[in-house]
Amino acid sequence: MKKEGLGAGKWNGFGGKVEQGETVEQGALRELKEEAGLVAEIMKKHAELTFKFPHKPEWDQVVHVFVSDNWSGVPTESEEMRPEWFSADNLPYKQMWISDAHWLPPVLEGKFVRATFVWAPDGSILEKKVDLF
Repeated sequence: MKKEGLGAGKWNGFGGKVEQGETVEQGALRELKEEAGLVAEIMKKHAELTFKFPHKPEWDQVVHVFVSDNWSGVPTESEEMRPEWFSADNLPYKQMWISDAHWLPPVLEGKFVRATFVWAPDGSILEKKVDLF
């Protein structure tokens, strides 16, 4: 559960901005440790998502989604996130970004997803393009 910032009040994956000198992978590993106290031992990139907010372009972002079946540590609440596990067939999509229902199921099936979502000010999706590989 995202506790602050963009997406507060929604179930969301762990992540954030890549710091100077980091690769995307290093940033993902660091954010996972900071936000949940977990260390991914093996992870694989499964999606590249572009989010565009024409009404607020400073929110535009490209999100790299990694999946890991091998990690160490105990999920721990941080200032930014409150982790909780859900089974893949019982994800709380109504409490997530509405775009998640379009890209997350294929990722969980092992597919690679490249998608673009254009958001309206009311949180609805104006445009979407989802490619599966």
